[in-house]
Amino acid sequence: MEFLDWVVVAGYFVLVFGVAIFAGIREKKADSKDFFLAGRNVGWFVIGGSLFASNIGSEHLVGLAGTGAASGVAVAQFEILAGLILLLLGWLFVPFYLRSGVFTMPEFLEKRYSEGPRLYLAIISIIGYVLTKISVTIAAGGIVFEALMGIDFWTGALIVVVATGVYTIWGGLRAVLYTDVLQMFVLLFGAVSVTWLGLSAVGGWGALRVEAGETVFSLWRPLSDPDFPWTGILFGAPILGVWYWCTDQYIVQRVLSAHGIEDARRGTIFAAYLKQLPLFLFVVPGIIAAVLAARGAITLDNSDAALPTLVAALLPVGLKGLVVAGLLAALMSSLSSVFNSCSTIVTMDIFKRFRPHAEESQLVLVGRLSTGALVILGLLWIPFISRISGQIYTYLQSIQAYISPPIAAVFLVGILWSRANARGAAWALFVGFVLGVGRLVLELSKAHLDGIWLVAATANFLHVAIVLFLLCVAVLVGVSLLLPEQSVRKSGLTFATVFGSQDATGRLLSGNIKRDIGLSVGVLAVVAMLWIYFS
Repeated sequence: MEFLDWVVVAGYFVLVFGVAIFAGIREKKADSKDFFLAGRNVGWFVIGGSLFASNIGSEHLVGLAGTGAASGVAVAQFEILAGLILLLLGWLFVPFYLRSGVFTMPEFLEKRYSEGPRLYLAIISIIGYVLTKISVTIAAGGIVFEALMGIDFWTGALIVVVATGVYTIWGGLRAVLYTDVLQMFVLLFGAVSVTWLGLSAVGGWGALRVEAGETVFSLWRPLSDPDFPWTGILFGAPILGVWYWCTDQYIVQRVLSAHGIEDARRGTIFAAYLKQLPLFLFVVPGIIAAVLAARGAITLDNSDAALPTLVAALLPVGLKGLVVAGLLAALMSSLSSVFNSCSTIVTMDIFKRFRPHAEESQLVLVGRLSTGALVILGLLWIPFISRISGQIYTYLQSIQAYISPPIAAVFLVGILWSRANARGAAWALFVGFVLGVGRLVLELSKAHLDGIWLVAATANFLHVAIVLFLLCVAVLVGVSLLLPEQSVRKSGLTFATVFGSQDATGRLLSGNIKRDIGLSVGVLAVVAMLWIYFS
């Protein structure tokens, strides 16, 4: 980092805080709808940009490139499939979420089932944010600081955590959304620059494919592949995707802030197109770093250092600062999103449970005060990451595989099947939680296991997700049939209760349907072309 690079980074911070201050000023009312959902008046472009920017965190930039350097493009399947799951969010889930008028996903579960599933999802979401989003984002950010800026791991991470927390507390979701859009542009420009200069360094796309080998450029891996077997990708990854993209507060809060169903749906379609870019912008640079390291042109200490090492070696003064700003943008957009989403759950699902008549100003205050303990817990969890996986992105996905199947089952079956009841949902969540925690404990202890326990501990996490999901669906359906309830909370929140009414159906499918259908078909075509080209 030269002086000009530091100037660019400083300019980025000034710009981010300027946007955040502007957003905070626009938030005139100190009420919960404005602070947590930006007044429910956000357009499709901001929603789509925020979905992409908040999802592409530093764990993506560091982890995707690192896994790409270690094993090739197969890890990009998660990004490609995300485009399809985003269409599912926009077309299937969004109409029911906006119709229900909820602030949080746990609140939706209470409206659909009962209070028990709401409390479970609220608690498990907060724990999940600490184990996956907060801690992994901070850890990946620390790698960036050490490799590129020469700043101590903890010092650099804490600086960004505090800075992000300040503007999130100031402006609420509106500040998060506006800064996300800015960070999306910075992130994309920086990533394109790295990929372009990296390809030039290796001699172009053709030279990269020849030198890296065809296996590295194959999205489809055999059943025996330890990380990305094709069965796990096709049947396991979508389960993780439904949980993350369609039921996780961290993501869904953006569409809950939409001006209407059409803006929410179109925002998800826009994000679906953007999610086809990480293969080229984040995974390919990792492969480039591996090729250059094999030539001896750069020194790669470990795969997770692929992107920072590439930036330090190839980028000129000034542009390096811009790319570092892009890395910081990814880090800060993810942290601001998780801070705001987590504070929403703490406030609306935990605090309001005990203070149901709390004033609006109290709710906003609690939302602003609820992130400190979560940041500390995230920092404390970082040392345990390496015990589960040496590659950050694979760790993130594997943890999600243990907590996502029961949640995905309860949401998906709950919307599609009106007969599902609270007892079935409670048992499905309980069984899924016990089995998921059991698998996590086994994986942490695998060095001391043998026999069937070792097999259970080392089975691919995507295959584990498939088994857990099917078991949870079976439990939900079975208990709902065996233990019927006289009153099922389903009015207007399932297909059978909505699409039986022509007026309700028209409201749910409002907007320019033909245009959105055409745009959605375009996403399917792009995914098909990527699957064919990288097969």
